[in-house]
Amino acid sequence: MAEAILDALGGVLTRWTMGSAAASAAPEAWRDVLGKEPGEAELRLLALSGQFLEAVVTAEPQAAALQILPDVPRLALPTMPDALRPLVRRVLQQVNNDEGRGEVLHFLAGRGWTIHPADWLPSVEESCAPDIYAKWRDWVQGAASGETKSGRATDELTAETWDLFYPAERNVALRALRGHDPDSARALLQAKLAGEDAKARLRLVEALSERLSEADAPFLESLVANDRAPKVKAKAASFLARLGRASAGEDIAELVGFFEVRTKGQSGCELALRQLKTNAQKARRSNLLAESDFSAFAKALELTPLELIAAWKWGKDHSLDLVLLDIAERSASDEIITALADRIVNHSDCVLKVAPRLTATKRVELAMRMLLGGHNFQTALEMGGPSCRINHALRLPRGRKLLTMLQVAKQAEAKGEKPPQEQVSSQELRALGLIASRTSARQILEELTKAGLMHMGPGQLDMIRLNAALEDLVVEDLVEDLVEDLGVKG
Repeated sequence: MAEAILDALGGVLTRWTMGSAAASAAPEAWRDVLGKEPGEAELRLLALSGQFLEAVVTAEPQAAALQILPDVPRLALPTMPDALRPLVRRVLQQVNNDEGRGEVLHFLAGRGWTIHPADWLPSVEESCAPDIYAKWRDWVQGAASGETKSGRATDELTAETWDLFYPAERNVALRALRGHDPDSARALLQAKLAGEDAKARLRLVEALSERLSEADAPFLESLVANDRAPKVKAKAASFLARLGRASAGEDIAELVGFFEVRTKGQSGCELALRQLKTNAQKARRSNLLAESDFSAFAKALELTPLELIAAWKWGKDHSLDLVLLDIAERSASDEIITALADRIVNHSDCVLKVAPRLTATKRVELAMRMLLGGHNFQTALEMGGPSCRINHALRLPRGRKLLTMLQVAKQAEAKGEKPPQEQVSSQELRALGLIASRTSARQILEELTKAGLMHMGPGQLDMIRLNAALEDLVVEDLVEDLVEDLGVKG
């Protein structure tokens, strides 16, 4: 019967395509149901044929086009509650870049949750999501390539299990191994690195930043001398510089000639820029500085790295500030980076340059100092990441100002006046929602409700609402450990 109806529908579809009525060509079994009135008959035929084609007829794909995929891997953290998934989707729709989406994913992971795979799946090249999604990245890669890794009996990364890992999970496992057994991680890299392509080698070598030590120097020197990829060579050279093994270079004397160390008071000094006559000289100074090494530059000035940080006139020449920060981020030790960040915390655009080198705990500390100094919530988010858990956010200088700005804008709107030039942006409200603690998010909503400020533009308070509604599964004292274990930017 089904085949007879399908054959009959061929004539129906042909007549419709030509713009003609088709009830007279309908399957015999349907004619009594269609009725005698021509217009109604056409509508009933359209409904019946649509239901038939949807429910009974299935297009048979070519066998070569079929690919049976394994189930999407289960992650180590629970999936978001179903009731909050629509809110999470709205929050994700409000960002149009990988970094913004990554902040939301880090926020969820920091609270102890992962997103539902129907709401988001990473691409193979996803770099902004927490490490907990590495299994999904590898699943997507396998789905795209048709490659299926054989099951492995252990999650331990060894020379024998190396090829059983997809790249994303392998990188996570290598960093975990580096964290508790740096020598074994380095030995594994020495054995397996040459077999990877340039992009994979760079990502794997980056794992050496964890617990970098003198024991790594011979391996790093071999990479500088022998690796085929310029970026891998440069990364290895920067690690050697952090260990104090960079050469001063032939141009260091010329570079030092552009500066003058002056005595300041009885126990200090300052680094002054010599007057230059041409733009070419200024460009040469910037280029030499960019190619230098932080410790070598300090030594050539007869200063220690800490003395160089103290002597530098921060804010005098912003472009040179950024150049010095670039070489510090690339070549200074962790201790020097921490001291540098403490020194320039009030120069927000400068301190953010070295934020990737700081520990999660230090970044949260600096974010709080920024907020206490009046910086906005977006800057604090860029420094501390979306797991800051800032309490009493509206009591901070920026919080009080934000509330006042919202009230002024509301009063202007009520009077039909032009809103003030300085208004609260959606980005600032989103940042507030990401860095506030759950208790603080609830307090914010209460304060906005009392002030009659809940009726803003579409979605502006969604991140704060999500924060307030989402249960925090992470014990506060364990935040730092989970940051490291799950790759949550804190």
